[in-house]
Formats: sequence, structure tokens, C-alpha cells
Amino acid sequence: MEKIKLSVAGADICFEPNQSAYNKFINEMAMDNKVAPAHNYLMRIVTAETKEALTEVLTRPGAAIQLAGKVNEIYAPDLEIEVKN
Repeated sequence: MEKIKLSVAGADICFEPNQSAYNKFINEMAMDNKVAPAHNYLMRIVTAETKEALTEVLTRPGAAIQLAGKVNEIYAPDLEIEVKN
């Protein structure tokens, strides 16, 4: 998988998602705990060169959830599933 490059609030941030980090993120999420797993996931997959920019963006309310959603939309797009009987 290639890097995912996003422009967020005027800052360029680059992510390198992988199966292990993605699975850990999904496993850590719970009904009452979504923000911390999203924050940790993004910090695990951000490139070293753009980590400082990400840290700054993550101070904004809702940023972790929105960013994780966008990264995963690209990394793990919805599958087309058809029921056949």
C-alpha cells in the first residue's frame, strides 16, 4: 500500500496504514471509547516527517475521528457484497 497523503487544516500529513495497525484500531474501539483508539491509530501510522503536524491537528475537537475515518476510507474501502441464493 502506498502512503496516504492528506492536506488537513493547511498542513500536509502522510500516513502509512498497515493491516496490523488497522486491526489493532478496530479491536480497541468500543461503544464508549472511540477517540483514544483513533488518536493512537493515527500516531502509529503517521510518517515521522509529518508527526508534528498531526500532533497539532489532533488538538482540534473531532479531528482524530474524522482523520481515521478518511484514512480508512482510502485504506479499507467498502467491499461490494452480494447475497446469492
